[in-house]
Amino acid sequence: MSMLQQVSVAKKANVHFNGKVISRSVVLADGSKQTLGVVLPGEYEFSTAQGEIMQVISGEFDVLLPGQTEWVIYATGSQFELAPNVSFSLRTAQISEYCCQYI
Repeated sequence: MSMLQQVSVAKKANVHFNGKVISRSVVLADGSKQTLGVVLPGEYEFSTAQGEIMQVISGEFDVLLPGQTEWVIYATGSQFELAPNVSFSLRTAQISEYCCQYI
């Protein structure tokens, strides 16, 4: 799906890592929440509070999932799922975009 329809968007951005990761919170008509974000080149560690499905909209992410020792590449159009209350590492060599759905 290339468009989110019938949504409310937060005016204030979520800014992380000195502006290298920026997202906007989106609430869909059914009340579910997603974030749309941009990640500048670099390596980052994130934590989840709830389950997430991360979809790569453009670019590419190398992801070190919880409990794993090998980085996995997720290219445009792919996605990965995260459990609640875990940490994971993400790196990218290019400007990349994502959509995070909370589950």
